[in-house]
Amino acid sequence: MSGGERPVRVALMNDYEVVVAGLQKMLAPYADRVRVVELDSLLPVHSHVDVLLYDAFGRERVTGPVEQVIADTDSKVVIYTWHLDPELVQEALDKGAVGCLSKTIDAVDLVSALEKVHGGSVVVSDTEPRVALEAEIRAGDWPGRDHGLSARESEVLCLIAQGLSNQEIADRAFLSINSVKTYIRSAYRKIGVERRTQAVLWATRNGLVPSKARLILGDP
Repeated sequence: MSGGERPVRVALMNDYEVVVAGLQKMLAPYADRVRVVELDSLLPVHSHVDVLLYDAFGRERVTGPVEQVIADTDSKVVIYTWHLDPELVQEALDKGAVGCLSKTIDAVDLVSALEKVHGGSVVVSDTEPRVALEAEIRAGDWPGRDHGLSARESEVLCLIAQGLSNQEIADRAFLSINSVKTYIRSAYRKIGVERRTQAVLWATRNGLVPSKARLILGDP
């Protein structure tokens, strides 16, 4: 960034406060290039921002609320995801997103991509879809991480807590039904439950249910 340019103003959005807070921490060292001015969970962006970075945790497909967010905002919307299947990427671009960025890229590349989007480019991570899908997500944060849940185990438990069936979880998270069942089994072992009703109760008690929140960090 040249000396005369201001940082890109960015809002971070997801259904879970902990997810956007984790993403904020990732970007914090680069505040001279990307300024996070708002964090949103289940609420529309209030501030004027250049780019809305939507963390796709729990909403991999650009349908429903994600599609509505893109339609309702004047800002450029970038999807931050670990699923880079060509079908999902094309779906996102067709619905109006201007970027799909892999959760496997480091913070420096994420910042560079946001700057390119602000400059008018459409940016899609060049990570191979299978590599992105199989990579374990360690950066950022997610509900249940402090209980030993992986990002994908947490995602599946969050969707269970919202009342989705295994097939609905597979469709929404763009996973095979067998993968969903595998994540359920491993998550149940980690949290010490055996049945779905027990898992829902555990998830409710441990912050795996979406909540509305907005934190404005900069001038509107």
